Amino acid sequence: MDTKYLTYILTIAKHKNMTKAAEELYVSQSSLSQYLSKLEQEVGTPLFFRAKGELALTPAGQMYIHAASQVLQIKKQLYKDISALDSQTNLMIGATSQFALQMLSEIIPAFKSMYPNVNIEITEGNLSNITKLLLEEQLDMAVVASSRLSPFEDHHAILRREEVMVAIPADHSYCASNPGRSISVDDFISIFSNDNFLLSKKSSSLRHLSDKLFAQYHFNPKAVCETNSVSTTQSMVSRGAGVAFIAQSCIAHEDQIHYYSLIPGIYRYNLLVWRQNWIMNPAEKALCDAIINYFKPYEAAV
Repeated sequence: MDTKYLTYILTIAKHKNMTKAAEELYVSQSSLSQYLSKLEQEVGTPLFFRAKGELALTPAGQMYIHAASQVLQIKKQLYKDISALDSQTNLMIGATSQFALQMLSEIIPAFKSMYPNVNIEITEGNLSNITKLLLEEQLDMAVVASSRLSPFEDHHAILRREEVMVAIPADHSYCASNPGRSISVDDFISIFSNDNFLLSKKSSSLRHLSDKLFAQYHFNPKAVCETNSVSTTQSMVSRGAGVAFIAQSCIAHEDQIHYYSLIPGIYRYNLLVWRQNWIMNPAEKALCDAIINYFKPYEAAV
């Protein structure tokens, strides 16, 4: 698949200069100029403005560059897929939350039995770190918890909409007199205004949601600890160290912790996200499908 002429145009657009583009491409400037002129005649309109010694893309040129980039990406992915038919493929997956790791531990064994030559590497991290790795294309995909859909735009799938609960020590005086499963936000802020709060770190979806709630009610909590470890937070709540926000998928130790739904409720998204311009091979698509199907029972809640 000869795409060298697409590379020519992309290189001209990068340097905005015919001489520098020719030097990088190891072709003569006259040959490059002739090719560009021939191409512009073929498409019927200029692709570059010529002004002040610089080449700037016209609207038609911007369209051509966008399409050329896509074609080269398709070629790159195609060759990768062909190579993967006879060799081992590395699949880089990010995970931000406990639910993601649990899900992957359940579906990967069956996936590996179907695609034994696919090597899976899992990277754990907070949402900002995983997002950065995706945008830099150091990860192929990730399963994340997020309070919003940006910056994933058109390269994500919503797995479920997950409720965030408040976790109260079971021996707290409020639990004894209110054994139900819900509490209004007004009551929660009022009743627990003097309690210690165990907060997630600022990079997490839970912290973004809790900070938004506190700001809405002009409430400054007495925070005694910040951690992204759910197990550590639950252990401290169970010992009466304070109250916390816990996602529904992470509920545990219900004999020592009472979980309440807030009214109105607060929610986060569980998302499957992937790097931009990713053309999946059959194995990669199969894993994405397996992840989405795992969450099918929850899709009615999205």
